[in-house]
Amino acid sequence: MKITDLLKKESIELHGQVKTKEEAIDRMVELMVRSGNIRDENAYKQGVLKREAEGTTGIGIPHAKNCGVAQAGLSAMVVPGGVDYDAMDGAPVDLLFLIAAPDTEDNVHLQVLSQLAVLLMDGDFTAKLRNAKSEEKF
Repeated sequence: MKITDLLKKESIELHGQVKTKEEAIDRMVELMVRSGNIRDENAYKQGVLKREAEGTTGIGIPHAKNCGVAQAGLSAMVVPGGVDYDAMDGAPVDLLFLIAAPDTEDNVHLQVLSQLAVLLMDGDFTAKLRNAKSEEKF
């Protein structure tokens, strides 16, 4: 499964205006709902919050695998100036992704997380995401 198959333009926000980790999660969930991948917003959001309570994802890639998800999806947000996301290095996070996975035996969220981690290690790639002028370019 390719990342681009999961990311829809309506689930991307290029100029996120969030001030806290909680606001970032709320907005990312809203973007995911807008993509049509969520059947139960509350159940999905509670799954994301539960996962974060177990230990911050720290690099701005929260995720949940639960019954609130109709189909796998991805949302993304660029936050100019960044937001405190309890990052392991203490730095603000300015590029956020949210993964949604249905509660099935396959672990699509882990596959997506792995692919994203590899992509996000490429500085040129992340610079292009941060500077994208449209959702299509992102």
